[in-house]
Amino acid sequence: MSDQAAATEAFVAHRNLLFTVAYEMLGSAADAEDVLQETWLRWVKIDAAEVRDPRAYLVRITTRQSLNRLRTMQRRKESYVGPWLPEPLLTAPDVAEDVELAESVSMALMLVLETLGPTERAVFVLREVFDFGYDEIADAVGKSPAAVRQIASRARKHVDARRPRQAVSASQTRVVLESFQRALESRDVQGLLDVLAPDVVLMSDGGGLKQAALRPISGADKLVRYIIGGLAKTGAAFTAEPAVVNGNPALALHVEGEFDGVMAVRVEDARITGLYYVRNPEKLTRVESETPLTRR
Repeated sequence: MSDQAAATEAFVAHRNLLFTVAYEMLGSAADAEDVLQETWLRWVKIDAAEVRDPRAYLVRITTRQSLNRLRTMQRRKESYVGPWLPEPLLTAPDVAEDVELAESVSMALMLVLETLGPTERAVFVLREVFDFGYDEIADAVGKSPAAVRQIASRARKHVDARRPRQAVSASQTRVVLESFQRALESRDVQGLLDVLAPDVVLMSDGGGLKQAALRPISGADKLVRYIIGGLAKTGAAFTAEPAVVNGNPALALHVEGEFDGVMAVRVEDARITGLYYVRNPEKLTRVESETPLTRR
């Protein structure tokens, strides 16, 4: 087998893993694809005979390119119109079956990861999600293993303080989401209040291309008035369909029969504490076909 063929085979074998690493670090499928292209261009220039572990080496390149990309994305986010939400992905059933992977790519946890610094995010993702060793992570982020241990501990505490207190199964989330869907479609005010936590927060992302709340909306009463008022104002036919987005139950929303966006949720104690509505059409290109994600 030629060096080029061997390089291609190794890259293809680990491509889904590399995409998952990049996506978890960036929250953007489009940017993750760009990182994979950059990873490939660097990978084919390497002498394969010097690489003992192609998987670890490829992850190292992907991590470094993702860190570079994060700095560019930060400038874009600073000028973004309204709240910035991760790009939703339509995922296969096997992603939902991997509980740890499904949680790590959930909209709620991806937003928590947004509150970490670039290096902290890379270390957390590689250690907590993909179970890489401290030495491997140190090579990827350009830090000593001792420093990586400290960063990992700090990042873990930061995330644990902000993630849902209790794990909620997909079936439990689906039950809550079905109640929300029924109340939404029937414009049932009390039904919405029953399924929403008092301190629920809605974040909607239109990116300046679609109408969306420019700031998060907090509180069940305020949120229900916003939802019911918005539906009454448009007068348009509105429907919702179950979907599996980022490994978790979600809703695909349609207005007058046209696909309008994706709504993901965060559920705690059988009520919705977070609603994440992505309407930006530039972020909805990966909900038409399944995106394979993997931790292996």
